[in-house]
Amino acid sequence: MTFKIATIEGDGIGEEVVKEALKVITAAGVDFQATKFNLGAERYLKDGKVLPENELDALRKFDAIMLGAVGPPIGSTDVPAGLLERGLLLKLRFSLDLYINLRPFIAPKGSVQEDADFAVVRENTEGTYAGEGGLLRQNTPFEVATQGSVNTRFGVERCVRFAFQLAMKRRKHLTLVHKTNVLTFSGGLWQRTFDEVSKEFPEVKTAYNHIDAACIYMVEKATAYDVIVTDNLFGDILTDLAGAVTGGIGLAASANLNPEKTGPSLFEPVHGAAHDIKGTGKANPLAAIKSAALMLDHLGEETIAQTITDAVTVESQILATKDLALTTSEIGDRVAERVANANNSN
Repeated sequence: MTFKIATIEGDGIGEEVVKEALKVITAAGVDFQATKFNLGAERYLKDGKVLPENELDALRKFDAIMLGAVGPPIGSTDVPAGLLERGLLLKLRFSLDLYINLRPFIAPKGSVQEDADFAVVRENTEGTYAGEGGLLRQNTPFEVATQGSVNTRFGVERCVRFAFQLAMKRRKHLTLVHKTNVLTFSGGLWQRTFDEVSKEFPEVKTAYNHIDAACIYMVEKATAYDVIVTDNLFGDILTDLAGAVTGGIGLAASANLNPEKTGPSLFEPVHGAAHDIKGTGKANPLAAIKSAALMLDHLGEETIAQTITDAVTVESQILATKDLALTTSEIGDRVAERVANANNSN
């Protein structure tokens, strides 16, 4: 089968890391056809467009979308704040019903939480990111801003059920993270739903952490976690912390999933566009390569996906323990070689 993959290289180092991810997929023997879409800050500055409807419709026809990174250089005022986040990233999540954000973390030796191996399941289309709210008397001394958190039983339940199913494939432990003692309405909905769905998975042990406590535990003993499920905002914050304590944001991969596959899912490294190192060969492509592995797993190529993930894990450990001045393409070459050798040995 030939997979149709849309690539959004975006800005900064996006093109460089996507190139290495595609290199590794090729080395794995995957048959795919990549089509490039020019979206991001650079595109906006050229014609004022973020994600035109005709291009969104075109993206719907692909099997998956691979994104590099989007955003203007730090300090730039040419792109309005939040324009790309809402007009491109969130629009893709909402329009394609990418309601699961899955971020796995495997910490190499030498990281703050070495040997940690866990995954965070973040609800991806509701919560405070849904856009509910508004302004009253803007730009006056009496300005009022409201920003609500939208939580539906339907949205919470499908996210929680996905997390339980994932826990069944791993070490059968699931932790709900929220702030139920203060956010009693949204937190109560999450807790009740979690408790009810848990009855369908008696083999999975469950736990609950307040978000502030979870941040402490993440730094002190992340090895205690297997799968975490949480809402959109808490998941955004917690996964950045998780990346920091498990080898750095350069290793953090992300899958924005439509589990029912009614449309393409989107895969991306968590890091930003890093314009300051564009073209220097200093960008770490491992997060993009790991995101490609998540993509292949979603597309049904589980064995190849695991081979790539294993190769990334080995390479991240080497880079963490040895002083190797490798370029972006050299790291990609090393992972591609490991993957190719693994295929040949099988």
